[in-house]
Order: sequence, then C-alpha cells, then structure tokens
Amino acid sequence: MELALKNEKVNVKTIFISYYFLIFFGIGGLFPLLSVYLSDVVKLSGAQVGIIMSISPVVMIFAQPLWGIVSDYTQKPRFVLMSTLLCTGVVGFFFSFVNDYYVFVILAAILAFFQSSLIPISDSIALNYVQKVNGDYGSIRLWGAIGFAVSVLAVGRLSEVFGLHVIFYVFAVVLVAASVLARYLPKESQTMNVRLRDGVSSLLKMPKFVLFLLITFLVFGPIFANNFYFSLYITDIGGTLTGVGIAFLLAAGSEAPFMKVANGWIRRFGMLHILILSAFISGLRWLFYFIEPPLAIVYATTIAQGFSVGLFIPAALQYVRDLAPANVRVTAVSIYAAVGNGLGSWFCTFFGGLVLEKYSIATVYGCFGVLTMFGCLFIFFLRRMEQEKESGI
Repeated sequence: MELALKNEKVNVKTIFISYYFLIFFGIGGLFPLLSVYLSDVVKLSGAQVGIIMSISPVVMIFAQPLWGIVSDYTQKPRFVLMSTLLCTGVVGFFFSFVNDYYVFVILAAILAFFQSSLIPISDSIALNYVQKVNGDYGSIRLWGAIGFAVSVLAVGRLSEVFGLHVIFYVFAVVLVAASVLARYLPKESQTMNVRLRDGVSSLLKMPKFVLFLLITFLVFGPIFANNFYFSLYITDIGGTLTGVGIAFLLAAGSEAPFMKVANGWIRRFGMLHILILSAFISGLRWLFYFIEPPLAIVYATTIAQGFSVGLFIPAALQYVRDLAPANVRVTAVSIYAAVGNGLGSWFCTFFGGLVLEKYSIATVYGCFGVLTMFGCLFIFFLRRMEQEKESGI
C-alpha cells in the first residue's frame, strides 16, 4: 500500500512537471517576441505596441477574479482549466492571420480573457496537492521556468529560420497539448462554508491582504512588463533574436534552482525576509539597466531574475494562501494575480510604451526600478505589522 501511494505521488508530480513545462513553453515562445513581431513585422509604433501589450494585463484585472470565483463556485477548477487552455491556444493561432492594429487589440483582449485563468488556477491546484502530500511547490513550479527559458531560445531560433509568424503556431500547439494533459491533474475540491461574496468582502477588509496587493502591483508589474520590453532592450543595445533567446534562457533558467530551494529558505528565514530580498534585487536589476551597460554584462546580470522571481513567486503565493480563508483560496490567488499580472503589468506596460515613445527603453527600466524599490519599502511595513501582531501591540 505504501509503495502504491509513493508511485501515485511520483506519477502525479510527473504530470505537474510536464504540465507546467508546456504552459510556460507556450507563454515563453509568444510574449517575449510578440513586441518584436508587432514592431518589426507589422510596423506598429511604440505607442501602439504599448497599447496592444497592455490590453492583456487590463483584461486580467477583471477576468482573473472572475475565473477564481467560477472555479470556487463550481468546485471544478480542472474542467475550467482544460476549457480555457483550449480556447487560449485557438485564439493565439488566429494572431498569425492579422495585420490590422484594431483587430490586434480585439484579439489581444479575447486572448487575455481566457489566458488569465491559467496561472492562478494551476497554482491553486498545485498548492492544494503539495499541502495534502507534504510536497514542495517550488520543485514543481521550477519546471515552468525551465519551459519558459527553453522556449524563448528554441522559438527565437525558429523565428530566425522560418519567420516570426512561427511564435503563434508553437503557442497554439503547445497549449492545446497542455489542455489534454490538464485532464490528468488531481481534482481540487473542498466544502464551501460561506458565501463567496462574503469571502471576497472579507479578503478586501484584511489590511495585510490589501497592503500585499499594493506590493504585488509595485514588484510584479515591472517583472511582467519586462517580458514584453526586454527583447526590445536587447535588440536596442545590439543583440539579435537569438541573443534575445539567450538572454531569456539565462534569466528564466536561473529561476529554476532558486525555486528548488525556495521552500527551505522560506522555512529558515521567513516569507517576508525572502520577499524583501527578492524585491530589492529586482529593483537593483532594473536600475542597473537604466545606465545601459554593455550587452555581455546584461547577459551576466540576467541571473538576478533567479533571486527576484524564483524566490518571490513561491513566497508570495504561499503568503496569500496562508492569509486567505480556505473556502476562497482560488479567489484570493486570482485577486492577487489580477493585481500583479493584471493591474501592475498593465500600468507598467502601458506607461512603459509612453516612456519608450518619448524617451528610451533605458528610461523605461529606470522607472521600473523606482517602482520596485517602493514595493520593497512596503514589504518592510508589512513585516512591521506582522511583528506588532506577534507581540500583541
């Protein structure tokens, strides 16, 4: 019996690993190169590129909490995930047939609506599973970072050989495959004890949760906007499309080892200390890019993403899950993702497009650095709130 349970855990973990690798492979092959496609192939202006790239985050602001509520209400997150994965892949495929700016805007909104469910629901299912079996979320999530890193390099090379249209074909095929694999993820079900409306209301009345949403906005906004602008930064300082792939391979690849050790570091040093460290390093990275260092040094400093993302994501997600009532955890994760992936990413992407149009890509990263350092400061405030609660003040 014990051996059978062990084998079952290994099989489920293998499914999670394969699943995370696929969805981030799809994301990594599309979004880092989409801005280059819109700029170089479709010949859109910097402001138009910024608007299109910011459509996705602004839709996610509303769509991610909606998918979280649907998932919590139906108690069928796996079915919701399978459906939205399939729709996301199909919509992504249609991008390859479009040349009109306004059609891009519409398609970007539709794509974002379905895509906004993927990461929060996937993470909620994974966290629910690892808590049941006393597993390690970081050891599963790191395969997403590996998939992203491998994809940017591989798809970047394919784009140089076959043209940038290939990013849409790879995205569609991989996400449809992930939809099939999602069928074999474990079910996440729990008994509902209170009404969801009351649960959401209680979340927004929690000062620590609201403050953490602000932190997520300031820290995650630049991190996600970087996925759109980093390719432009690399090509602006002399890199090629393959060079973009190498840069993302180093950056995203560095996340994996840190995600592997994240759980142990969180237990040893505490979640908030890890969040402070990762946010501070992230801010330093953006400010360093503001001075436009040589290309080789930019490649070398991409490993800072391991600290900033590889540690921040597991710690932040665990903090939100621990803070939220059990019956609205998917909703809590979705609200948290909507603020970081959605509101923060929208603001930084849209504002970055305006700054790019008037100034330079280096100035965009200078702004990112300032925002992130404010986020780091607010984590200190959150830590003080936790300390006051522990001391009974």
